[in-house]
Amino acid sequence: MIQRKKALCTASAPALAALGGLYGLYRYVFYSPRGAQNDDHHISTNPQMQVYREQIGQAIDALNALPYERVYITSADGLRLTGRYYPAKPGAPLVIACHGYRGTPSRDFSVGAELYRSMGCALLLIEERGQCGSAGHTITFGAMEKYDVLLWTRWAAGRFGDIPILLGGISMGAATVLMASALDLPENVRGIVADCPYTNAKDIICSVAHDLVVPAAWLYPFVRMSARIFGHADLAQADALSAVRHARIPILLIHGEDDRFVPCDMSRAIAAANPEKIEFHTFPGAGHGLSCLADMPRYKALVKAFAARTVFAKEEKREEQ
Repeated sequence: MIQRKKALCTASAPALAALGGLYGLYRYVFYSPRGAQNDDHHISTNPQMQVYREQIGQAIDALNALPYERVYITSADGLRLTGRYYPAKPGAPLVIACHGYRGTPSRDFSVGAELYRSMGCALLLIEERGQCGSAGHTITFGAMEKYDVLLWTRWAAGRFGDIPILLGGISMGAATVLMASALDLPENVRGIVADCPYTNAKDIICSVAHDLVVPAAWLYPFVRMSARIFGHADLAQADALSAVRHARIPILLIHGEDDRFVPCDMSRAIAAANPEKIEFHTFPGAGHGLSCLADMPRYKALVKAFAARTVFAKEEKREEQ
């Protein structure tokens, strides 16, 4: 009996080690702890970001000083998700905005919020699952978040009626709203603005991990397995490139040409997947998520022109009837 127990322990040791390795991958890539990452002023030390540190900080403070309503929904898998609703005049278009990986609404959308508010839009800055004030601990790179976006659009349609809705996102948030474009969105969702998205979870994880000792392509199957086992998420569902082929609403796609985190070529591939629906613009010299700061006048002009053709066009037609 003792020898049998020793044999079982010896046999199970490799399996336990493998499981521990998978859990380590999950914790490193997908797990979202509460801490510094949820601090609005936790600005990346990336030199490209540091150039705009003061400007970003001022925009964060300005946004956080504005009054907002805390709103909630329940995700399809039972998580309590929260968002910040910034009102505008009755009937104004609503921008539902998604922040990036381990980001915050104020940090990622402080500058964008100024732009949309100057256009007269209401804002719903959602806090992604596992981040900020929303429940959960797993970031799924859009696999589950895209369904959260769908529920937020339905919440907005239920509360505000048929007001025009624009989806916006940056980085992972941009990829997420592009993934949502293939879902059964309410008819009053009129457009998407996606800033520096990735094509899919596999591409961005392998891209970020390209300098590891172990080839990223070899490691990825284990990363995907860890997400499935510990996060209950299928990364194959996190695919913006495939989703946009089925998009029925216009998309404004923006990417900095000097993006050193999400390669600009990912947006080029996305744009090529549905050129009839996607308007694509790059910003020379701009780093990750920094196109708006690298050339604010051009960025504003593009977004305002897109909004005029989508959410404000519908509003004008309704007023004429």
